Amino acid sequence: MRALNGVRSASVLREARTPADTQHHRLRGSRAPQHVEVRPSATRKAAPSLQDGEAPIFDRQRRLKLEKSEPVTELNVASADTYVMKKLPEVTLAFWIMKIAATTLGETAGDLFAQTLKVGYFLTTIALFLIFIVTLVIQLRSKRYNPFFYWTVILSTSTAGTTMSDFMNRDASADYLSDGATSLGWGPQGLGWGYPAGATILTSILIAIFIVWKFSGLTFSIRDITTFRGEALFWSAILVSNTLGTSMGDFLSDSSGLGYAGGALLVAGLLSVLLALMRVPVVPNVLLFWIAFVLTRPLGATAGDFLTKPIAKGGLDLGTAGSSAVLLAILIGLMGFAHMQERKKTVPRNELLPQKS
Repeated sequence: MRALNGVRSASVLREARTPADTQHHRLRGSRAPQHVEVRPSATRKAAPSLQDGEAPIFDRQRRLKLEKSEPVTELNVASADTYVMKKLPEVTLAFWIMKIAATTLGETAGDLFAQTLKVGYFLTTIALFLIFIVTLVIQLRSKRYNPFFYWTVILSTSTAGTTMSDFMNRDASADYLSDGATSLGWGPQGLGWGYPAGATILTSILIAIFIVWKFSGLTFSIRDITTFRGEALFWSAILVSNTLGTSMGDFLSDSSGLGYAGGALLVAGLLSVLLALMRVPVVPNVLLFWIAFVLTRPLGATAGDFLTKPIAKGGLDLGTAGSSAVLLAILIGLMGFAHMQERKKTVPRNELLPQKS
């Protein structure tokens, strides 16, 4: 009985020992007291092991403090005792399908407001930029990845990018007015810089963002962006790249002679080349990702124009309203599917807590 009590006392002393105690003895140059290590009883229940797709937990004390009612999604472990929720999606085939759907909808919706409804480039750009700010704030304040939040911001950048590009590159001449209209609403309707000048300015801004991003020491990889600054830089690059992509798409459709379908096929071919390069360790995948991310915007722009423009100009003449409604339904369906997939990865917090002995 005395031996058993001694072992229990040693176990209590060992559990009470903290890293601070050990560090204290090291600083004083003395040897930390030795304690008897007692193996746990074979009858004691161990904490449940994690299954595939569940989030790893390394800090037992932090784990005990987690609220049982709040779900856990995919965690990115920054260190042994620091956890950061991933707020950006995994880059999969579904990601690219949703990106193309969002950029195509951004093109048709932007033209719907600015041209079909004759709100004009100026007012539409201001309104859509404000919507982008609101959706971005919601995304930045979110604690975890939410497909509806993320793709709503992508859609707002695509739609705002459409009218911003048109406002920079075009003017209020009859070439850009529909149904014999003489104006596009209140305010200046375009700066008339043209596609080359607009693309040069936007490319310079995008390069400047990446330079700032590089010197910040933060990663360019979407799967590893976990800080507020990193996400802010990410969304700044997204807005500018979508605006630049619109300029590229409009140039291919209007000025290159390829037409809407030809421009879309050209961009699709370039994306296929990038996909092939990903299998060859020649160009970093992060660089290929950002090139592909920019190119999906002109693909969406040319595809959107192909759906909405008159047949005489090489389009299908489906109209901006009808095309936007169908694309919106598709995108919402894809967001719902992504949300269901994300919920499958979710693990209730009480399942991660150790069972009582």
